[in-house]
Order: sequence, then C-alpha cells, then structure tokens
Amino acid sequence: MASTSGLELSTLGHRIRHHRTAKGFTLDDLGARVGIAGSQLSLIENGKREPKLSLLQAIADACATDVADLISGEPPNKRAALEIELDRAQASPVFRQLGISPIRVSKGMSDETIESVLGLHRELHRRESEAIATPEEARRANTEMRLTMRSRGNYLPEIEALAEKHLKAAGHVSGALTHRTVSIMAEKLGFELIYVDDLPHSTRSITDLENGRIYLPPASIPGGHGLRSMALQAMAHRLLGHTPPTDYADFLQQRLEINYFAACCLIPETAGVAFLQQAKKDRNLAVEDFRDAFGVTHEAAAMRMTNLMTHHLDMRLHFLRVDENGAITRVYENDDLPLPMDVTGAVEGQPACRKFSARAAFEQRNRTTEHYQYTDTPSGTYWCATQTGSASDGGFSITVGVPFDDARWWRGRETQHRAQSSCPDETCCRRASAAISQRWEGRAWPSARVHTHMFSPLPRGAFPGVDDSEVYSFLDRHAGE
Repeated sequence: MASTSGLELSTLGHRIRHHRTAKGFTLDDLGARVGIAGSQLSLIENGKREPKLSLLQAIADACATDVADLISGEPPNKRAALEIELDRAQASPVFRQLGISPIRVSKGMSDETIESVLGLHRELHRRESEAIATPEEARRANTEMRLTMRSRGNYLPEIEALAEKHLKAAGHVSGALTHRTVSIMAEKLGFELIYVDDLPHSTRSITDLENGRIYLPPASIPGGHGLRSMALQAMAHRLLGHTPPTDYADFLQQRLEINYFAACCLIPETAGVAFLQQAKKDRNLAVEDFRDAFGVTHEAAAMRMTNLMTHHLDMRLHFLRVDENGAITRVYENDDLPLPMDVTGAVEGQPACRKFSARAAFEQRNRTTEHYQYTDTPSGTYWCATQTGSASDGGFSITVGVPFDDARWWRGRETQHRAQSSCPDETCCRRASAAISQRWEGRAWPSARVHTHMFSPLPRGAFPGVDDSEVYSFLDRHAGE
C-alpha cells in the first residue's frame, strides 16, 4: 500500500486548501464530508500534521481530484509558492538564531509584502554563505594575499611608520623591546595589560574596550617572548582602526596587519635596517645574529628579514616554515624559488622537496646550529640557512634563502653541502623508481592520513574561530575586578 511518508507537508497542505476553496468548501464542510473535525483539517492544511493515505483518498474524492494531484511536489499557485518559501526561510537555522519572531501570513497580506520579506531572507542567506569560508575559499584568499605581499616586497611602510611613532612615544631607544615598554605603549592607548589563566581556549587575547583592559595568558609562560607580540597585536587592532571582518579575506588581512605591526615594534625599521646593512657590509648576514640582537624568536627574525631586505638592501629572498612531515606551513618568496602549489595557487600544506635545505636539516646530527646548503633547481641555484626546532605539535624547520649571487653576503656561504632538485617534477622525490613501483604495484595498500579540517568550513561569525559565548562569559567574570 502506498504511504504518505516523505511528503513535503507544507506543499501538501497548500494543495489541499487550493482544491477545497476551488470547490467552495469551508474547513468544516470538507471535514464533515471526510469524517474529521474542521480543526483537524486545518492542522493538515498548515503542514502541522501528516494525513493517512485513506484520509487523502477521501479528500481527493470529495474535491473531485485524485491522490497523485494532492501529493504533487509543485505548489498549486504563485501565492502558495510564496508562502511555502517564506515558511522554509523562517524555519531555517540562519533565521532562528537571530531570535526574531516569524511573520504569520494572513489572507490580507499582499503578495508584494511577502516577496519583500523573502528578498530580505535571501539577502540574509547570501551574506551568511559569504561569511563562511570553505577550505578552498580560505586557500584562495590566502594565496591572493601572499601574491599581493610578494608584489610589495612584503613591506608596508604605513605600518612601519606607525610602529616607530608609538615606540618613540613610549621611550624605546634601542635594544630588545621590554615588557615594561609594551605596558607603557598600552597605557598611552588607555589600556592595562592583565595576565589571567582562564582565557577561552579559542582566543590568544581579549580586549575589553569598555574597561580598557587587554587580557593575556599568564606572564609565567617560559621566556614570555610571545606575550609581547600578543599584546602588540591586540593594540594594533585599535591603532589600525579594524572593525569586525566582513569575510575571510578581510579576516586574513587584519591578521597580517597586526602581526606586521608587532614585528615592527619588536624589530623597529630604523634599528633593524641599520643592523642588516652593517652585517651585509661585513659579509656576515645571519638570522641568528638578527634574532639575538632584538631578543625575538628565530622565526620572527627570519620573517622580519623578508619585510626589510628587498626594500632596503635590494635583496630578494625566501622564507619557509616546514613541519617534520615535510609540509609547508608558512611561506614567502620573491626570488622565484620553485614551490609546490595546488590548483588554487596555494602553497601552504604542500610537501616541500626532500632535497631542499628545509627537509635536509632534519637529517643533521647536530640540530643546534644552522644547516647551510646550496640547491640547484630548475629556476637556478639557491643558498639556504635552516634552523630546526620543536613545538607541542612536533618538529619544524625555519629557512631563509637567497639566489646564488647573493650568498656572498651571508655567513655559511662556504658550505660544501649541495643538492639537486628537479621539483615539481615528481620523479625528483615523490615517485618511486620504476623497479620499486613494479615490485609493489597491486601488492600494497597504504591508508592515507587525512586531516579533518580539510572538509570543514571555517567558523562563521564576526571573528572566525572565536567562541563568542566563552569570550562574553569571560568578560562578565572579570568586569567587576
């Protein structure tokens, strides 16, 4: 026997109402003919109750139609189509989370009014869809930003000047930027730095605009170097006039700008350029010296070189952070180093060539010193300096490299380590030899490791990845302190 299971109840209800009114029946009239109360029939017409097949057959007979016509998936007329679409829109999670009461459609409501309301719902849905960045959209946005920064030599003069201005106002003259100076910078902006141990897991810092506080992780973190950067990034949002990002590209741009501001403060342009120029004059450029002179991490010093060296020293270079599995997690290049990329142009997540210094450094017995290497590639020969390190999620390497002709300015140029890479040719390091492939083809089945974030859209909301409920609960706890 046929079943009504799976019917779109709203459409079914509209079709029953259409045939009922076409015959001139009231709810009670038709109810009496099919053996149910008019109030029960009203629930069916409003999509609140699913009728049995026997009742559908009785309704079809009373209205001189057939069951197939009643259960058709097409709305019976334009008005019904509008009402059905509005019902669906008001039942959607996007609308429900706004906390707005749905509109009850009456007979006196015009089609034009419903169409206007539907237009608002469609625009709401469109904006919501744009606000959610899929992994592919995020990669495209990140790639576009990387190419833009490449065209600018990774140099943002406006932010450089802004940082120098506020450092001077705080009394910073030379040497490593102290925590005390960072606190003074915050005070001049009307903020107090407060270190707490209950920050929401989804945040690095929280700025309380109402009470003038910037909440940071505990100051007892070993070394505490990252705390200066976190505080500076929080201040940068205010100094740069940021507003809640409109899409993921805007979010990434803001992240880039606050990171850039923090880097400018930790290694000011004037002092940083003077240091690099003297090191170049001495033919003794080295990331480790730059790092130690300003009291920052090796990665921060290497990345800061990409901001300053092309603009001020006329030297093109590349930067790579590669995890111990060989995946590129952070990258910058303007020296044409051949890098792997996907169809969107994204480099992050792609495997670096096994012959690159960034991978070879993991094989060195002594990892406490930098690994120097020349690598011949299809784009020319590059000299690289790589330092390895470890984090909670595993090992990584930091590489800074330049074309062969510029190696003469760097410490470690005398290295005898040399490799040859033909990547992106897969025969270089990704494809087994013909003999091994023939030996194992059809005789092995590896199970690939898949990262679940590849399939997940990036979180929606004004600040992607941030749990608003945790943040607001945190602020409530601390507001009265």
